Amino acid sequence: MSAAPKVLKPGDTIGILGGGQLARMIALAAAPLGLKVHIYAPEEDSPAFQVADSVTQAAYDDLGTLERFARSVDVVTYEFENVPVYTADFLAGHVPVHPGPRALGITQDRLEEKTFVSRLGIETAPFAPVNSVEELEEALAEIGRPAVLKTRRFGYDGKGQTIIREGDDPAAAFAAIGHHPAILEGFVPFEREVSVVAARTEDGRFAAYEVTENEHRNHILYRSTVPADVTAAVDAVSREIARRMGEALGYVGVFAVELFLVVVDGAQGVIVNEIAPRVHNSGHWTLDGAVTSQFEQHVRAIAGWPLGAVERLGHVEMTNLIGDEADDWLAVLEEPGAHLHLYGKTEARPGRKMGHVTRIFEE
Repeated sequence: MSAAPKVLKPGDTIGILGGGQLARMIALAAAPLGLKVHIYAPEEDSPAFQVADSVTQAAYDDLGTLERFARSVDVVTYEFENVPVYTADFLAGHVPVHPGPRALGITQDRLEEKTFVSRLGIETAPFAPVNSVEELEEALAEIGRPAVLKTRRFGYDGKGQTIIREGDDPAAAFAAIGHHPAILEGFVPFEREVSVVAARTEDGRFAAYEVTENEHRNHILYRSTVPADVTAAVDAVSREIARRMGEALGYVGVFAVELFLVVVDGAQGVIVNEIAPRVHNSGHWTLDGAVTSQFEQHVRAIAGWPLGAVERLGHVEMTNLIGDEADDWLAVLEEPGAHLHLYGKTEARPGRKMGHVTRIFEE
């Protein structure tokens, strides 16, 4: 018989692996609930260090420091999916880790993730493993062009991928991603990119926010809008996809499912693109625009607490501040109804997310 889920109490400590803006916002959500946060990250200038009760700067393979960290907290979570699985496994031998190492491992590997989704009977783009130029040529013959070649691991915001069109050289494409183990995905002729952010507790309680419409620029999320221009059926199907995935993964915490909105014979449908095992940029609108933010929802889920209400508070738009766009912070503050969130990063670089702005409009 499995042990009963651990329920945190006010005064307990959440350990977070990673010290970026997502960890920072989780920490800020935990504080009003009476919970403490201990951040573990290798970077000395981690933005989450600025708002945490305790910090540890160390490598993810420093087992002695990880063990001391585990003894100082009551549960461990992470803010990004590239935490080494062996780190999560090691910590899970000392303290509850949510989401668990299995979910982390599956979602770190694009091939494993696509295989997992397909086995659930949920539609994805056609895909094939690629480990050599020869395999790439075979996959292109089967899937066709255009197609997207992606590294299996460590890719985000458009990194580690390239589009192969008619006339493109497969060998050059494989070289462009560093000859790493890869996956070839068929190109999906989608109308828009959407996502659903959801939460699940260890005892199976589930809640999903409504579908969010996302606009990307240069492979980076620029704006998220709710309500999305989707049918009620698509919204319901998307939430059900998230529920099934969360159950199959035994997931605990907040996660996002990135989807392609397609139209076939005049009817809308969705195809799964990726799973993000963490709070997600497309859910930032919930921080001001929903009854419960995704960050508080994550804290509730990993703490074994009841999940909060997910209803939105109006028509909501969230816009990322990329690079030097954050320099306009004063103008944003002068805008009635705009909610500014800066991430405490010291250097604005092209393509770097420095903050976001949420605007809420009446329906």
